[in-house]
Amino acid sequence: MGAVQKLSKVLTELFVMTWDLWLAALNLLLPKHKSGHVVPAGCPGHNGSWPEYVAPKAGDSRSACPMLNAMANHGILPHSGRNITFRELKRTIHQTYNFAPTFCFFVPAFAANFLHRSYWTGTFDLEDLSKHNAIEHDASLTRRDSALVHDQGKPDLELIKELLAGATGKGPNGEKLLTKQDLSKALSKRRMEAKAENPEYSESLFHNMFGSANSSTMLTIFGGRVDDLVPMLTEERFADNWEPRITSHFGLTMAEFNTTVLPVEFGVQVKKKSQ
Repeated sequence: MGAVQKLSKVLTELFVMTWDLWLAALNLLLPKHKSGHVVPAGCPGHNGSWPEYVAPKAGDSRSACPMLNAMANHGILPHSGRNITFRELKRTIHQTYNFAPTFCFFVPAFAANFLHRSYWTGTFDLEDLSKHNAIEHDASLTRRDSALVHDQGKPDLELIKELLAGATGKGPNGEKLLTKQDLSKALSKRRMEAKAENPEYSESLFHNMFGSANSSTMLTIFGGRVDDLVPMLTEERFADNWEPRITSHFGLTMAEFNTTVLPVEFGVQVKKKSQ
């Protein structure tokens, strides 16, 4: 990367972080979205009305991310999962999940960067996002490591069953909820298991933080609700009448998101196997 590109990248990141802090502050002042109106009117999912779910077919492209796959399965992204523009991804994840505009720009721009494509004019297939140690990483809570299972577009039902069975929280009506402590415990176990079973296992602070961030969407966007997570993680579809649990005016900012991600990651405890 040349000096000009490096400077541009730094200035872009500074701008996004500053923008994000402003949105986080405004979220504290502005009214929240009312139930049924978190997804904007005229967009798929408004008032809990999602397009028909169609399971992926042979030749369709899917990623290691259940939330993006669900968007393709419901036709919010092309059902084929192919030739998606980064700008289309930015727009649709904001509308679908109520992530803040900063979040929705940063992640597709990051993907464009590691795929060596233009954010403004480039396209990608969902499977491209499963490039190992970019966004996809070892010790995922919903996939076996890519060194063991090449196709990262399909969920591992055994891992998901174990994850959701570990939910210890309870909602106001007695519904099962995942908690930060539950995720920390699950990540601890997965990292130890993955390291033991995968001879090519790799780990870094960046990928650990990304793993905790991916997992934390279950607590933020889904409110930890197991009933909603079962169809999302196993079939990669939206539950009937579902809408994002983040109702703030500008959506989930990176600053707010980190108040969940950091405790989850700091709660991970990986014990060394005794000799």
